[in-house]
Amino acid sequence: MQLTVLGCHSPFPAPDGATPGYLITTKSGKQVLLDCGSGVLSQLIKYIPPYDLDMVILSHLHHDHIADFFVLQYAIMVAIKQGWRTKPLQIYAPIKPLKWSKNLYYGDYIDVRELNEKTWTELDEDTTVRSYRTNHSVPCYALEIQDQKHIILYGADSGYETNWNQMKKNPDVFICEATYLESDMPANAKDHLSTCQAGEIANLLNAKHLVVTHLFPFYDRDDLLHEVMSTYKGFCDLAQTGFILNLK
Repeated sequence: MQLTVLGCHSPFPAPDGATPGYLITTKSGKQVLLDCGSGVLSQLIKYIPPYDLDMVILSHLHHDHIADFFVLQYAIMVAIKQGWRTKPLQIYAPIKPLKWSKNLYYGDYIDVRELNEKTWTELDEDTTVRSYRTNHSVPCYALEIQDQKHIILYGADSGYETNWNQMKKNPDVFICEATYLESDMPANAKDHLSTCQAGEIANLLNAKHLVVTHLFPFYDRDDLLHEVMSTYKGFCDLAQTGFILNLK
């Protein structure tokens, strides 16, 4: 598998960047987009035409994770009308909040399927995706992408009280949010993680490689990395637009 970071900031993009979006390329060449935040489409097109996507999975329906999906709808419509694509784009997403999930439908161009605690789907004969509910203000799901050799775990937006023990241990790559530096962590924060908490959870999961994401654009990257590594004992990268990992 290959992981390409298209966007890693929140709640708004950094210069020349994007909010969350991650392209997974399977061994067979399937192209799957995890989240589609603001600016993601302009990054995606550097690698593949948007109409070459096989699937989109939206972890939850907050603006910073779905903003560009509504532009992607247009791209798929044009591709089908021009004959560049022959079938609708399959997407998985939660059904709540309803006011946003109903807007995911777009004629015969988008095939919407529910993402929930029971979602398990095959990307190809070697690769599967499984979902896990996280602790967040709206229904949100961590995504475990597994082939015959590797596991990529995308934690999506997750509070510290998420049931991390339900997920498989020893992921090859754990993509985990770190929304706050410790000094900025709200006293009663339940929906997001701090840098140190991200490191602690990576230790709990025995993650081989931690990729920290969901970064506030104005934070100093050295400060972020220093705090994560104060708790995490493994190999860590801060996500950035264009970051690519090949798992062979």
